[in-house]
Amino acid sequence: MSNSEAQEMSQGETAYWKLHAAILSGQYLPGDRLREIDVASQLGLSRTPVREALRKLESDGIVEHRPRIGAVIRKLSYPEVVELYEMRVVLERTAAGMAAKHASAAEIDTLEDLNSQIGDAKGDAKTAAALNQKFHESIHLATRNRFLQEAARGLNNALMLLGPTTLADEARIETVHAQHHDIIAAFKAGNVHAAEEAAEVHLQTSLRHRLKVMQQ
Repeated sequence: MSNSEAQEMSQGETAYWKLHAAILSGQYLPGDRLREIDVASQLGLSRTPVREALRKLESDGIVEHRPRIGAVIRKLSYPEVVELYEMRVVLERTAAGMAAKHASAAEIDTLEDLNSQIGDAKGDAKTAAALNQKFHESIHLATRNRFLQEAARGLNNALMLLGPTTLADEARIETVHAQHHDIIAAFKAGNVHAAEEAAEVHLQTSLRHRLKVMQQ
């Protein structure tokens, strides 16, 4: 969000997007309590817009209000994580098939560059996670389908509730990098079926790793 965009927003909207970004970046994690006075101090805001932002985040399903505790970032249960990934498989598989039809050479170059940076980000989980998000967003844009892009944005709120990235593990980054390479190769070939299959394998691997981490 640029400074000019922030100036055009109300204080409540600015607080919402600042807090949203802080949760997305991992500054606040699922299960964390969000006390108005603390959040206001940390984000350089007053309490009234923070209160408004917390209400909006609650309506988004990101924050829940607990008696005698207050606002807390939701933490997904094991079944909810499985359900979330079921939807991600459907969306990412569809997105990969569409992108195999529509992605331009420049967009494929961008995906290759992002994937290369992911491979180089070993030991920097935060950077790897941000690059991984950009990689998938770039695929969504390459679909040329605004409704799929909107559905993907809708899932992002739930993805924020998964907790710390699994990309702190170097072996995990190597797997992600290799699977992204398979997806890109299918795009280059214009092979819809191969792109869909590669995307599903990627998401199923991600789910297995996420559930393994949750059981530790």
